[in-house]
Amino acid sequence: VEMRIWECCELLNEVVDDSDPDLDEPQIEHLLQTAEAIRKDYPDEDWLHLTALIHDLGKVLLLPSFGGLPQWAVVGDTHPVGCPFDGSIVHYKYFKDNPDYKNPKYSNSKYGIYAHGIGLENVLMSWGHDDYMYLVAKE
Repeated sequence: VEMRIWECCELLNEVVDDSDPDLDEPQIEHLLQTAEAIRKDYPDEDWLHLTALIHDLGKVLLLPSFGGLPQWAVVGDTHPVGCPFDGSIVHYKYFKDNPDYKNPKYSNSKYGIYAHGIGLENVLMSWGHDDYMYLVAKE
């Protein structure tokens, strides 16, 4: 899909992010409030204003026309995969819908598929709306 930034922003009116603590506000309101707060605090950083505006546009992945991915695959914190989900991850309760949640290969030990001390560069991380938007913007 090819569209203008504002068209994509408007699509967020159709998005419900169950992990968002501001469920009373449409996602587009969050984008505008974030961009305005950044503009106020950093008036000379145009690139940062734009970054604030587009930071959650990857949530369109929840919409059927963009794949209709499940909540656990799109929203929330970036976290290590292949090991038990840590209770400190924002809205941890939504991981019960993730197929890996009950996979004994990942939850059989504190480190799952990893060995103690292997280094962060060897840990696989989740992919979600942030990474999607980064790839779109990069292209």
